[in-house]
Amino acid sequence: MAVELRGWREIPIAGIPFKRAVEYKTGDWRVFKPVIDGEKCVKCGLCWMFCPDMAISWDGEGVPEVDYDFCKGCGICANECPVHAIEMVRE
Repeated sequence: MAVELRGWREIPIAGIPFKRAVEYKTGDWRVFKPVIDGEKCVKCGLCWMFCPDMAISWDGEGVPEVDYDFCKGCGICANECPVHAIEMVRE
């Protein structure tokens, strides 16, 4: 029996999407956006680890950067940052 994979719009309430969140550009839902201060960042990776939308990646120097096409502005990254290098800024 084959399982039909559906997009997030077709999944019933309480369903689980099988595709990654980054397949859908949902960044325009955001009211606040995370801004990372590269000077304060200790490159621990907690923001990347806890981001539910997989919207954080690394630049060439190992500093995290946010892909605003996918970030919904939930603030989890800012809450998890141990050195407060991420500030949530109103758009």
